Amino acid sequence: MRTGTALVRLSALFGVLLGALILVPLLRRGAARMISRGILAALGVELVWRGPAPRPGSLLVANHVSWLDVVALLAVTPVRLVAKHDVRGWPAVGVLATRAGSIFVDRTRPKRLPALVAEVAAALRAGRSVAVFPEGTTFCGAERGRFRPAVFQAAVDAGAPVVPIAIRYGSAEASFVGDDTLWSSVRRVAGLRGLTVTLIGSPALRPEPGADRRVLARAAYISI
Repeated sequence: MRTGTALVRLSALFGVLLGALILVPLLRRGAARMISRGILAALGVELVWRGPAPRPGSLLVANHVSWLDVVALLAVTPVRLVAKHDVRGWPAVGVLATRAGSIFVDRTRPKRLPALVAEVAAALRAGRSVAVFPEGTTFCGAERGRFRPAVFQAAVDAGAPVVPIAIRYGSAEASFVGDDTLWSSVRRVAGLRGLTVTLIGSPALRPEPGADRRVLARAAYISI
């Protein structure tokens, strides 16, 4: 794509982010969905959802490819995110994630894991959907990481449905892996022609009381 088009898209993105500084405090939770859609539109990214709509109070579990995953999920449904604490400091994405009530986790403090599970379970019981990337990091193309089972315990404790969501991109250039920086990835995405992100929701898994979180994690992994 021509450099001029990428510059126009980046300018549009900055315009959306500037508007977000005003809208986020005014619209509260509803702002995250509106701004997320604005970010995708500014970058020329088409969003497609397939499958049944997850009901409120569901644990959404998805594969992880890019920082765009966060924006896409926030654009399709009201959801709290479980994200690494680094995301809080990211321009735009960090603001959106924070405003959406994200639950930030510090992976260097494993002793905090029970508290994280309890917080997710409480959100699910309160009727808030929570999204998590159980792989723990991003993967490119067909490569995938196993689903870590810890957060699935929250769904078992809350008696909440688990909705596996497959995230697919029309180009591997959307991936955010290795030594890539957020800014370099944003510039690359802005230069792509006809990029599509497709979210495919599978039928909900409904864990019984006392279900094994490892079995539940494997079932969700297979469903994606």
